[in-house]
Amino acid sequence: MSIAADVLIIVCLFSLFSYTHTLLASTKIKIRLREKVKEGIAFYRLFYNISSIITFIIFYTLSPKPDVVIYDLEFPVDIIVFILQVAALAGFFIAGAQTDIKEFLGISQIIRYSRNSYDIREMDEKQILITNGMYKYSRHPVYFFSILFLSLRPAMDLFYLTFLLCMICYFYIGSFYEEKKLIRNFGDKYLEYKKSVPRIFPKIF
Repeated sequence: MSIAADVLIIVCLFSLFSYTHTLLASTKIKIRLREKVKEGIAFYRLFYNISSIITFIIFYTLSPKPDVVIYDLEFPVDIIVFILQVAALAGFFIAGAQTDIKEFLGISQIIRYSRNSYDIREMDEKQILITNGMYKYSRHPVYFFSILFLSLRPAMDLFYLTFLLCMICYFYIGSFYEEKKLIRNFGDKYLEYKKSVPRIFPKIF
């Protein structure tokens, strides 16, 4: 199979994964499900995360891995890039720590459900507007540091480069869908925040 065909298959498989991931995250799907399962929607977030992991593993397993090296940095440049990658990973965890991790994973929802305190209007997640810390510089700092971490590699092959470009597109497109929900939930407050803070990449000057 040609390299071009391999790249096309990788892109198609990733697009299928992205479509499924986005579809399951859509408000329409959640509303329809809520009408059927009522308070059971509290379990949806955990289901969504588990199904996303499974579908990603399937995508990775089925994707061809063309044996084409784009670059392989030599010492000491590879060490410098690796250090920057670790710094990006630290930034990812710092930005992630500003959010409610248990809410993101779907654990808090199940706890509220077990205590009979789950508000069905929350759908599958209780959203809060965060504008401090890392969120002063990027509306999606987790995406920003994810892109940095994935990009800063001492060695790069064709599969990973294709995957990286797909991920960047997915993060950017996904941020539009996320912000529609945030505007719907927080209205003018989020619109004002949106005017002053870049979407993903912080302003250097």
